[in-house]
Amino acid sequence: MGTLSDKKPALILIDVQKGFLDDEYWGGNRNNKNAEKTCGRLLEKWRELKLPVFHIRHSSSNKHSRLHESHPGFQFSDEVLPLPGEPVITKNVNSALIGTDLKERLDAQDIHTLVIVGITTNHCVSTTARMAGNFGYETYVVSDATAGFDRIGINGEKYDAELVHLTALANLHGEFATVWNSEKVLAELE
Repeated sequence: MGTLSDKKPALILIDVQKGFLDDEYWGGNRNNKNAEKTCGRLLEKWRELKLPVFHIRHSSSNKHSRLHESHPGFQFSDEVLPLPGEPVITKNVNSALIGTDLKERLDAQDIHTLVIVGITTNHCVSTTARMAGNFGYETYVVSDATAGFDRIGINGEKYDAELVHLTALANLHGEFATVWNSEKVLAELE
């Protein structure tokens, strides 16, 4: 049957940027404050196994956004700084597969399995995972290497970040992707 590493999975790091450390800007009460550290642990393992890595960053057109290229928040978080030679892809919409050459790069390297981590669970991680699943990639999302923020509903009700996070993962699991935690991913790589 083989291990996950036999499938040459690409680690797709979505928007692990310093701007997401500003809880209040994004809605407050961010869950999983260790997501960046977990992303860093996974990245370290991918590098150790010499598996493909793709760093995705969001570039907002809103000059006031924490993810605008003029803001310090545009920079990658310290835990996941790209090494020379590792691909960095900049996007300006939710999906890393729209308006970028990510799909072409994956296909050129004959990559069929993706492990997606990053921020936020219910936006760019979810949108990328849904498209990846629709494109036919074997897609995994790492639950403890993602995070979300509180959201305000259509009638003004407040949804807790953890609920938003878990609901987004539930919507992905079994249809667009398989959701595992980082320990399961690391075990499956051995």
